[in-house]
Amino acid sequence: MIAPISPRNALTIARIVRVNHAGEFGAIRIYGAQIAVARRLYPDCVPMLSEMLGHEIEHCALFRAAMAARKSRPCRIMQFWSLGGWLLGFVTALFGRRGIWACTAAVEAAVHHHLDDQLHFLADKDPELHALILSIREEELAHLDHAEAQLSGEDPLAHALRAVISFATKVLIWLSTWGDSTRMAAALRKASAQAASR
Repeated sequence: MIAPISPRNALTIARIVRVNHAGEFGAIRIYGAQIAVARRLYPDCVPMLSEMLGHEIEHCALFRAAMAARKSRPCRIMQFWSLGGWLLGFVTALFGRRGIWACTAAVEAAVHHHLDDQLHFLADKDPELHALILSIREEELAHLDHAEAQLSGEDPLAHALRAVISFATKVLIWLSTWGDSTRMAAALRKASAQAASR
């Protein structure tokens, strides 16, 4: 049972569920496109990509199931997540294994940052959603760790890809939450500063 909360916080929670659902759907499209390319060019990558895809499918279903109780609905810009995710997966896979793992690292790092903001916001407002995101974050961190391990060493191409992909992911998250992601990040910084000054 979700405790009564302000209309503004309820709207933010609905947007959190919406953007997380959209992001997981985008990740499904990324991994699907990468697997299609990797089957022909880098078959050694397919088992791990398939495992990650399975996680994203499960996460997407969990966020979809969480929508109704929070009066949320799928994102209005789902087509961008869908098409953008597929194109991103396809293009980065054409850059080779490092392109695949640079994409995973960039997306997962951006997502991890926003999940931390969400967890801070939700801690005293929606314990059920907080617990769900906390459990999902562990698998997302494992994806990030695996990708980082594949990218050891300096690589200007991988670095550039990560920067562009990270920026695009943050923009889509901002658009999907109508700026609530920025407000949550500001609240987290303020809370951290207050805790440090005590």
